Amino acid sequence: MQNTIRNQCKNARSEMSGDERVAASAKIAENVIHSPWFQRSKTIACYLPAPGEVDTRRIIARAWRMKKRIFAPVVEKNGHLSFRAMNAETALYKNNFGLYEPGDEEIIRPRDLDIVITPLVAFDSKKQRIGMGGGYFDRTFSFLANRNTYLRPKLIGVAFSCQKVDEIPANPWDIPLFAVVTENS
Repeated sequence: MQNTIRNQCKNARSEMSGDERVAASAKIAENVIHSPWFQRSKTIACYLPAPGEVDTRRIIARAWRMKKRIFAPVVEKNGHLSFRAMNAETALYKNNFGLYEPGDEEIIRPRDLDIVITPLVAFDSKKQRIGMGGGYFDRTFSFLANRNTYLRPKLIGVAFSCQKVDEIPANPWDIPLFAVVTENS
């Protein structure tokens, strides 16, 4: 079921024109930047966009101008993510999945982040997400399953509105998002 939803939403995303994707990404960035949780945050993890994904570079640039610390996810061999500091001069390298990551920079614990701008392929109104299928975010943030104990970081999904589906059947290990931001929200 999740693979079917993943493929449908990847297709919907790929049917957007380049101009539509650029305009929607800019609107999503503005919606994130003007949110109260972004304004209050000091440490932000934000993915570096792959082709077809929401372009997060405007969010990163604004965070730097606001003197916030930015950390980018790095895929580790143990199936988890680490988060490494990044600034405008940080050298980026392509990993085995073709995604850009910072090199040997300072690492922050996931629990010490205020918000995490999270990529996704599909989402629903209950803030469930489907990613690319590796489970990296769910494993890394499994401690958020008990939100009575851990109130941060807030996982913020960013997506184009065409990626919304009626319902995503949740697995026991899925970690729901705090919010999803689209060009229409």
